[in-house]
Amino acid sequence: MSKTSKKTTSPDAEMLQFMADLELSLKEAQTGTDARVTTGEEIKRRTRGRPVAKVHKQPVTLRLDADVLERWRASGKGWQTRMSDALRDWLRTHSPV
Repeated sequence: MSKTSKKTTSPDAEMLQFMADLELSLKEAQTGTDARVTTGEEIKRRTRGRPVAKVHKQPVTLRLDADVLERWRASGKGWQTRMSDALRDWLRTHSPV
C-alpha cells in the first residue's frame, strides 16, 4: 500500500466545481474584469496585419556620419522616432533653408 493517500472527489463534485468556475469566468468576461467577450460582429470586422497608422511616415535614404548614426543607434529601440522628434524640435526654432 502506498504511503501517500490521494484525495478522491466524486465526479459530481468535480462537475459542480467546474460549472461554478465556468460561471465565474463568464461573469468576469461579461463585466470585463479579467477577460472580454468578443462579439461576432467584432470578429467579422477584424483584418489581417498591422493597424493602419493615422500618421503615415515616409521612408527616406539619408547619409549620416558614422559616429552620429552610432550614437543614435546606441540609444536603443526607438532611435529613429527619437531622431525624428529631435529634427521636429529643431525645425520649430530654425529655418531648414
